[in-house]
Amino acid sequence: MARNAPPTPSSDRLPADVRLGAVVSTFHHDLTGAMLASARATLERAGLAADALQVVEVPGAFEIPIVARSLAMRGDLAAVLCFGVVIKGETTHDFHIASAVSHALQRVSLDTDRPMLMGVLTCNTLEQARERALPGSKHDKGAEVAQAAIAVLAALERTRELGGATRKAGFGVRTGGAQ
Repeated sequence: MARNAPPTPSSDRLPADVRLGAVVSTFHHDLTGAMLASARATLERAGLAADALQVVEVPGAFEIPIVARSLAMRGDLAAVLCFGVVIKGETTHDFHIASAVSHALQRVSLDTDRPMLMGVLTCNTLEQARERALPGSKHDKGAEVAQAAIAVLAALERTRELGGATRKAGFGVRTGGAQ
């Protein structure tokens, strides 16, 4: 995510029947849980039904992509929101985990034609993570990830209206044309 919140999507509402997935790391669960709660509140304000967010917990950030892929391949979820926290330590472990997770999520998104929303914080300190994860903090990444989901789903819907080729992305399943 950028320093500033994503631009307001062309549509700030989700279709009544949209279903989303979320994969949440239990490592630093106080922070990942806060991001999930903020994302859920933002999505519900945009029209997501309370039972339309399927949440799966995983031990750490490294496990997020495989579970996100499994959710994406179900076919009934329009997008998957991913929440984790990677804190810099004394070694380069954080860099390798963060790189692997971000590259894997991008690959899952492209391979499944389902948006993977990146809510995996990569911070130098726990304090930086708190400043980004907690609702009401100066950076509310949970809300930002939800807003990005709404925006990208609207953009994918618009590309379909313009004749864009997708397999099964966004709000619905495209029939006919390029698959």
